[in-house]
Amino acid sequence: MSRLYNRVLLKISGESLMGSRQYGIDPIALQNFAKEIVEAHKTGVEIGLVIGGGNIYRGVQASATGIHKVSGDHMGMLATVMNSIAFQNTLEDLGVQTRLQTAIKMEQIAEPFIRRRAIRHLEKGRVVLFGAGTGNPYFTTDTAAVLRAIEIEADLIVKGTRVDGIFDSDPEKNENAKKYESITFKDIISKNLRVMDQTAITLCNENKLPLQVINFNEKGNLLKVLEGKSIGTTVMDVF
Repeated sequence: MSRLYNRVLLKISGESLMGSRQYGIDPIALQNFAKEIVEAHKTGVEIGLVIGGGNIYRGVQASATGIHKVSGDHMGMLATVMNSIAFQNTLEDLGVQTRLQTAIKMEQIAEPFIRRRAIRHLEKGRVVLFGAGTGNPYFTTDTAAVLRAIEIEADLIVKGTRVDGIFDSDPEKNENAKKYESITFKDIISKNLRVMDQTAITLCNENKLPLQVINFNEKGNLLKVLEGKSIGTTVMDVF
């Protein structure tokens, strides 16, 4: 199979790991997602992975219950590490070598994030998971994913969601929502589309990092992206 990209970063939400559960990690969902990455990895593409922590903890919601926003965000960072460890174990059970790097030092379970080391792991064919966000409060895991993608010089960032791309309104609430096959970062900001937070979108735009938004629940979609097939929504600065 031919592929268009040498190195990609995949961002998936923590909520996607819940599967049919109300919280936590559904082993079936975890296995299914890991298998998608294994199939993509077989093509030779280098893969970085950022996973959110919303299935375990949300700092924004916690701040409304009396927990300070900074403390809540730190707890959310730890939740992303928990998800990353689960994903790491599942990938390795499927035969893929991995490394977990975190923005907060925790040497007993992960390497600290070091850009050059991360790139070297990727070059050796290891899937590199990036945990603990940026290591700073007030930044989302979407922003962390874009930042890591830029740092490792990824050709593309793929955001896996549960819908088929970017729409002008929530397709899960509006059956008449219009899907965008392609759109610019500037239009996402001007139309106030809820794809990623504005910091992440701005970082993509300023660094000319293309974004592909796909339904990651649909089997084979990640492979289709690597093959250059028209799927989901393509976001670039200029068309």
